[in-house]
Amino acid sequence: MTLALKGLTVVAIEQAVAAPFVTARLADAGARVLKVERPEGDFARGYDKAAKGQSSYFVWLNRGKETVVADLTKPQDKERLAEMLAGADVLVQNLKPGALARLGFGFERLQREFPRLIICSISGYGEGGPMADRKAYDLLIQAESGLCSITGGPDEPSRVGISIVDIATGATAHAAILEALIARGITGKGANISVSMFDVMADWLTVPLLNHENGQTPKRLGLAHPSIAPYGVFSANDGKQILISVQSDREWRQLAAHFLDAPELGTDPRFATNVGRVQNRAATDQLVAAAFARRSGDEAVAAIIAADVAFASVNDMGALSQHPHLRRITVDTPNGPVSYPAPGAIFHGEERHYGPVPALPTPVVSEPVSPMPALAGKEG
Repeated sequence: MTLALKGLTVVAIEQAVAAPFVTARLADAGARVLKVERPEGDFARGYDKAAKGQSSYFVWLNRGKETVVADLTKPQDKERLAEMLAGADVLVQNLKPGALARLGFGFERLQREFPRLIICSISGYGEGGPMADRKAYDLLIQAESGLCSITGGPDEPSRVGISIVDIATGATAHAAILEALIARGITGKGANISVSMFDVMADWLTVPLLNHENGQTPKRLGLAHPSIAPYGVFSANDGKQILISVQSDREWRQLAAHFLDAPELGTDPRFATNVGRVQNRAATDQLVAAAFARRSGDEAVAAIIAADVAFASVNDMGALSQHPHLRRITVDTPNGPVSYPAPGAIFHGEERHYGPVPALPTPVVSEPVSPMPALAGKEG
């Protein structure tokens, strides 16, 4: 099968995580991605050395791209960028707001010269407003948006353990670009898309925000759910930790009958509804904890399965590495093949091949600007 974006060209003036997340997915779908890097390279190349001496972030998010080294403050490299854009379908950039315009590539010029171009700009706080010029990185937005206030245990806030803001922003931008490509197929016109990290996280925080504005500010509960009970971690008598999730009153009655060995608790007014269980969370959790304490880990799992209640093991990265459901891909890198988790979407009947991670070309002193790579054919 032909990949959906084969024949499209993407110019990516990008660094770090959010924008590279977008363009990695576009490359996976067949687009040609020209990654414009400063002579010193995307600074994410230096984040760590976990992937055969290379940055795990860079190896994860830059497969299938071609690096084009350019200093966009130089006239010859600006000309080169204009040539690239003339053959491009999509421009993704996460420079500081206004920086691209100051380099001579404002939206008015881009719209005039390249009317079919889809432009996606990623920033911390958007193109305007009192904080538009502020630098923004993942953990900073986790804090500024209030995400940290609902993450962690009762004693102190915490960061989400992955770059959740960057990834969420990248996924949002990816969906918007695909929407714009569909619209262009109908109207023939490009689009100007702005995606801010703060906006994305605020959108994702709608439920806790509405609860706060209703006088029920969420509390940090660690591995527990603020509005559902029982939904948390319990320990069997051999120390195995299991997280269970009771999503309905019917499931509570099943748990009471088959795991708590007390069917009457299924209709007890204190516990019969989720609202009641949350109001009596301490008592609810005590009942469940006592049932776990009577069983080994294996016995607890068997009883939970019999009750048809959702559960999960509380795993670490070692367990993920050996997990029976972990699908992997292998990509070539300058230091050799690296295996890591496959993208989540599976296109049945279509075998996907993932391109290599680009090395940073060594600048040629006698030839400051290397020849522009030939552009692939554009879509009709």
